[in-house]
Amino acid sequence: MTSQQKKNILILGGGGFIGSHFVERYCKKYNITVFDKKYFSRKNIQSYKNCINVVEGDFQKSDDWLSSVQAADYILHLVWSTLPENADTVYDIESNVIPTLKLLEILKNSQDKKLVFVSSGGTVYGNSTRVPMGEQDPTAPICSYGLTKLTIEKYLYLYHYLYGLDYHIARLSNPYGERQERIKSQGLIAWALACAVRSLPLTVWGDGSVKRDYIYIGDAVECIFELFKYSGPERVFNVSTGIGYTINEVIAMINEISGKKMRVDYVRERKFDIKENVLSNTLANEKLSWQPKTGLKEGITLFYNYLLSKSA
Repeated sequence: MTSQQKKNILILGGGGFIGSHFVERYCKKYNITVFDKKYFSRKNIQSYKNCINVVEGDFQKSDDWLSSVQAADYILHLVWSTLPENADTVYDIESNVIPTLKLLEILKNSQDKKLVFVSSGGTVYGNSTRVPMGEQDPTAPICSYGLTKLTIEKYLYLYHYLYGLDYHIARLSNPYGERQERIKSQGLIAWALACAVRSLPLTVWGDGSVKRDYIYIGDAVECIFELFKYSGPERVFNVSTGIGYTINEVIAMINEISGKKMRVDYVRERKFDIKENVLSNTLANEKLSWQPKTGLKEGITLFYNYLLSKSA
């Protein structure tokens, strides 16, 4: 495949955890442009700087990314300014929903482009009574983060219905793996492993019975990319393992892998934490011929060894 034949992929928010793995896997096969905020840390993509184009700017200012969008064949929408625990709903709408609507306005007459939006399988469903949850199950977010993700999903459908916008949605479960930030807000596994490596106590909200579906980043990125190639009628796909583990089970696994026994401090549960979130991946398996390859213990071991190498 020559450079002229290569598809142009724009990754909005491409300097982060998920985007950097997308760059790593596909930068030699496609022309990739990474758009991220001004002065963002390039540590995640530093190794690939010679085979990608990097554009810095403000997602809220469409002039900063307009030319990159116009040049793209595929657009991966990862950029997001808030987290599930953030309570500033106005900022959530201003910084995420409105700029995305500007993006859709630009794309609505572009029949030759495809947009893949990474939504949140962990928050859009809310406290569902059925587990595992399928793409057709009811959605009832209990945090602003999930509500704004779902709002954009609805607008994507609207722009498809009105203007023929070509899009797909990846409802991602709980990704983990190398280069994930080791802070509390970035996921249990990353933070717990950081505590294990540093021999620090781990704080858990609730009694540790909350159950989640954890997917290794390499598997998640592979599934997301398949959505660019998919041309069928389904628009929403869970990107998940379909297997749930409680916090306490994850901690026990980390203790076994690390050979240490972490001290765990249990504190009052948070109101926005969903009790059980496990997503069916049957649709992705049937329509994309995809299934995750990495079991939880194997993935945690890979991540743990990575962190050890960074701390040495």
